[in-house]
Amino acid sequence: MTAAGCGASKQTDNADTSAGKTATSTEPAKQKNIKVVLDWTPNTNHTGLYVAKELGYYKDAGLNVDIIQPGSGSADNMVASGAAEFGVSYQESITQARTQNVPLVSLAAVIQHNTSGFAAPVDRKIKSPKDFEGKKYGGWGSPVEQAVMKSIMELQGADVSKVTNINMGDADYFTAVKRDIDFAWIYYAWTGIEAQLRGEPLDMLYVKDYSEKLDYYTPVIASSEKVISGDPEMVKAFMSATSKGYQYAIDHPEEAAKILLKAAPDLDEKLVMASQKWLSPRYKDDAPRWGEQKESVWKNYSDWMYEHKLLDKPLEVSKAYTNDYLPAAK
Repeated sequence: MTAAGCGASKQTDNADTSAGKTATSTEPAKQKNIKVVLDWTPNTNHTGLYVAKELGYYKDAGLNVDIIQPGSGSADNMVASGAAEFGVSYQESITQARTQNVPLVSLAAVIQHNTSGFAAPVDRKIKSPKDFEGKKYGGWGSPVEQAVMKSIMELQGADVSKVTNINMGDADYFTAVKRDIDFAWIYYAWTGIEAQLRGEPLDMLYVKDYSEKLDYYTPVIASSEKVISGDPEMVKAFMSATSKGYQYAIDHPEEAAKILLKAAPDLDEKLVMASQKWLSPRYKDDAPRWGEQKESVWKNYSDWMYEHKLLDKPLEVSKAYTNDYLPAAK
């Protein structure tokens, strides 16, 4: 799985439709049908959602949850249009959406700190952003990619214009670095772990290590202002069950990984297991509870985006996120 700027998968997730069909004839009337749209194909960023469904946390909360993939659109578009009540999104895209008057709201940080960064096979000798000079970067032409690269290179007196940009298209990281690029932006929890399992060591430059403003929330659970104001109790019930799902994944990585594999059997078992063990402690990390978001993180990153002309206007931070629907910290 690659990081910011990726397009949405065009597959449809039918793997998880069997769970929850044991309801009695009287139960469906009580349960609210809810759609959650992923940002990508199923992976360990999503484990808590699948756990909450498989272990009946959603059902106990009065919800019949369908976890789907975004098809030809994006998760943000589906949530904003009302095609899904909840979606997996990113702080970056919610920030951009809100400054364009699209009323998306982040309800929880899936991972407490940014686990993405620039990765290169060790033989490319990319040990710092200065080493990007003269190398080929594989991306998707996103202005954010260029701004991040430029900002961390400038900290070391390096020149981003000396980087050759190549559009990766549909190629995965491993294909691209063997064929025509030197480095790309990845999530370590998936692509980095896969590199370990393949015996293809890489140098990983986490963007958060170069600026605290780049330690933003990616991914997040999002909804719309309309859904939140229209049925706050449902939102609270959904987030309570989702929180339980992620807490289970924190406490039981192997069992949680097996639940994800049951829902998405095409995934590589070794990769899911190794990724889950690496990621589970990072879901909550140093936060008082899973999902907790800080105003400073939203402000730092939106200020950074505005400074780099990625936003037309400053973000009204207080409306972009809320912790109000998370269960209280224990």
